[in-house]
Amino acid sequence: MGYGDLILFPVFLIMLSLFFRSRRNTYTDPLLRKYHRQGFWVKIFSCIVFIIYNVYFYPADSIGLYQKEGANIYHLILHNSNHLKWLFQKGKYFDESFLKDRFNSGYFRSEANFMVARIVALLSFVTVGRYAATSLIFACIAYSGIWKLFLFFYEQFPHLHKRLALAILFFPTFVFWSSGILKDTLCIASLGWVTYALYEMLYRKKGFIKNSIILFVFGYLLAIIKVYILISYVPFFILFIVLKNIQEIKNKFLKYLLAPMLIFSCMYGFTQILDSFNKELGGYAVEDLTSSIQHLNGAFKAMDGNKTADSNFDLGAEFDGTFSGLINLAPVAIFTTFFRPFIWESHKISQILASVESLILLFFTIFVIFKSGPVYSIKLILSDPIIMYCFLFSIVFATFVGASTLNFGTLVRYKIPCLPFYTIALFLIYEKAKEKAAKKSLAKSNSIMQPEISLYQVAT
Repeated sequence: MGYGDLILFPVFLIMLSLFFRSRRNTYTDPLLRKYHRQGFWVKIFSCIVFIIYNVYFYPADSIGLYQKEGANIYHLILHNSNHLKWLFQKGKYFDESFLKDRFNSGYFRSEANFMVARIVALLSFVTVGRYAATSLIFACIAYSGIWKLFLFFYEQFPHLHKRLALAILFFPTFVFWSSGILKDTLCIASLGWVTYALYEMLYRKKGFIKNSIILFVFGYLLAIIKVYILISYVPFFILFIVLKNIQEIKNKFLKYLLAPMLIFSCMYGFTQILDSFNKELGGYAVEDLTSSIQHLNGAFKAMDGNKTADSNFDLGAEFDGTFSGLINLAPVAIFTTFFRPFIWESHKISQILASVESLILLFFTIFVIFKSGPVYSIKLILSDPIIMYCFLFSIVFATFVGASTLNFGTLVRYKIPCLPFYTIALFLIYEKAKEKAAKKSLAKSNSIMQPEISLYQVAT
């Protein structure tokens, strides 16, 4: 960072705030305008904190790999247009003799890493390769997807706007780790836009061409960067859309006839799509998924002798690389994803804040289960389409992340896609239980009042 960053950052901030304000003015709902404004400035503040954290406290991949090598590709292109080819070729073909830092050798063999650097290089033609300005654009890209996610849930439950805003717009780690030059930032943006495009196409039945383009662009980004998010998210969201469409069928016979057919067709269609891309999915292909998790486990354990491994942890159970082994490990993996690190396991500022957040989430989970009851909670998960979709995605995603990530520093970043959905599922279960209790209380009070009315009527 230098004087150029201090000059360009406010300039881009003014331009982006004007752009987002123009988008905000298209909403007639005052609540949406309020949350859009608040969410935007929370994201900007988070971006500034993220920049300071990465520049002065913990300079990791954001500045040391993605920014450094992305800006380097930009400068190479400026000096020789022949280097434009790096924007269109796969990372494994990148000539490592052109790397800015020799310690980054080997990282571009992962197309996910190279995709982030490629996007940094493209944005550098606007930001002239400045870290702060590029980080700001990344944060705003993420916010565009986060806002689409909020709009989707707000349309379903407008009366729960405060809880939805807390779960999506203001969730601390979710906001922070999607506010800079990271793979996670692009994944969160893509998740929001994929949700928006699928909902518009499959439920609202409008904007087919526009939403197909959105789905292709952001679906492609997810497939390249973190395909396991796409695999664990899309089936449950499409299942939600199918069940929501079925709910609107008035004829009960037709509803029960079509329901299993549509659900089966949905599952079969996704399986066929997954099979057709099996080779492209590489380490996350269906038959290689468990072995990939076992390989990642081994990689983290191999770090145990290094000083960089002070944040490593053990699940307390060995993963044998089989699907049944993954199922057996699931409860521990899920608990680890949502509720760890514990405060005494944290070694960095970011981990301490994440541990406090995890502790609050643990207490809230216990509170919701206590208030609604385990049986009623399970009943809601199995019967309510949106709770089912949020909860199942969260659980499946948490299983894979918890089983494959044995480092707290990595865990607090990798788990952010499922945090809003898990929190929303808890909020919805709590609200449904509260509504049920209110109805039960009202019915009880009516039954008490009824004899008094009868005695009065007899007396008169």
